[in-house]
Amino acid sequence: MSITIVIVIITGIISYAGFTNQGLFYRLAHWPTKEYYHQEYHRLITSGFVHGGWLHLLINMFVLWNFGEIVERHFLLFFGPVKGAIYYVLVYLLVIVCASLPSYFDKKSNESYLAVGASGGVSGIVFIYILLYPWEMLYLYGIIPIPGIIAGVLYLWYSSYASKNVQDRIDHQAHFYGALFGLAFVLILKPSLFSAFLRSLVNDFPL
Repeated sequence: MSITIVIVIITGIISYAGFTNQGLFYRLAHWPTKEYYHQEYHRLITSGFVHGGWLHLLINMFVLWNFGEIVERHFLLFFGPVKGAIYYVLVYLLVIVCASLPSYFDKKSNESYLAVGASGGVSGIVFIYILLYPWEMLYLYGIIPIPGIIAGVLYLWYSSYASKNVQDRIDHQAHFYGALFGLAFVLILKPSLFSAFLRSLVNDFPL
């Protein structure tokens, strides 16, 4: 069983427990005022394992499974079976934490603000995939094909725009910074991926 599947199963179990236990849900959610004033920093990680509903959970876990299996195989190939597995888990968890830091600083005085979901970590995994396969087609809504590099740029643009202009309960900052931190961490671990990415942009350009 892959590490990605294990993460999906654990996230599903914890999320389901949160669906049925509101107290647990609120104890695990990313809640900046609790983190800042009460030092409940565990929330920066645990919030990535609870979700706001079944649709939220299923979409995140489907995307994680779809892209994470491929990214995980590359980690094992790059770093070996033990170190690759450790790095893969660490990157996923670190991205979840780092993706929540902007809203932690921005919302630490907003008692009503809280966020849940693996979207930040999942964004990081998807962008590592785009780094590996920049011209591979991604399918918007499962139908519209868009080259990964173009979809990635559009995703970053919209996440940045929405974080400043869209008033909803989605942590668009987590999407934006999760993507960037995913790229940053994998490039720290294997800097040669950047030159490989540039070569792929040129050599694999679809004609």
